[in-house]
Amino acid sequence: MCPHSNKTGGMRLHKEFFRNGLNYRDGQNVSFRDIVNRFQFYHVKIGRWVTPQEEQRSANLFYDALCDLQHILDVPPIVLSMQGAVALSFGSGGRPGASAHYQPAGRILALAKNAGGGSLAHEWFHAFDHYIGPKLFGDALYGDGRNSMLFASRAWLSHDEFVPHPLNQQLHNLYKVLFLTPDGNGPNEYVQHCQAFDKASGHLYYGLPEELAARAFENGIQRLKIKNHFLVSGTLKSDTAKAGLYPTAELSTAITNAFLNYFSRLGTALENSYGV
Repeated sequence: MCPHSNKTGGMRLHKEFFRNGLNYRDGQNVSFRDIVNRFQFYHVKIGRWVTPQEEQRSANLFYDALCDLQHILDVPPIVLSMQGAVALSFGSGGRPGASAHYQPAGRILALAKNAGGGSLAHEWFHAFDHYIGPKLFGDALYGDGRNSMLFASRAWLSHDEFVPHPLNQQLHNLYKVLFLTPDGNGPNEYVQHCQAFDKASGHLYYGLPEELAARAFENGIQRLKIKNHFLVSGTLKSDTAKAGLYPTAELSTAITNAFLNYFSRLGTALENSYGV
């Protein structure tokens, strides 16, 4: 699901990715095992053509990017793996023309070896959007294994009832800001523009609910003061951005504030519940 094209024209692994976040590793190397231990991903798969040097460099890049995202969202580390529900794949099982993708079957977040840099935030949100669906809509929509591949963003557009909970109410409000006009009576300009772009191109992609949501998330992350070009890049000056396929600055601010408020409250709730 969601093969993410390389928006920046070939980011290769040996390239230096700009970041200005905290020094989480104290200048030391980390391994993918360290990533598993910190974030609790249930599995990490490294492609057979990834050299030891590439694996080491990518482990450092993944670790810094995930730590930056954790800091931005103000959540415990386990939120990044959806409490151990998601796996990572690097340089394995890629798709032609795709730099990264999220696979709902198995909940696998995958980045290509030579072109995945800048796509992590986009694919991470797909993982969250997929994971949170049953929490938001419960057995009424997901019971008995039904709709196991359905993203919450897509379900939200056709289902009004959700499981009563303060966090679910916030998530409901978030999707409302993301998709609808301020009066809530129809799709906003971002949605309409992307749907019109798809219609003109004859290819349904940019107007899909899950893609609209993931692009809004990554675009908001890139606009923040903490910068990490391995985590996200290409949402402000790329051809995709010039085509208007990301939210405007004003809408992005509203969406990002809703995202950050939701995740901060989620983090607080988890800390209070589990002491993490």
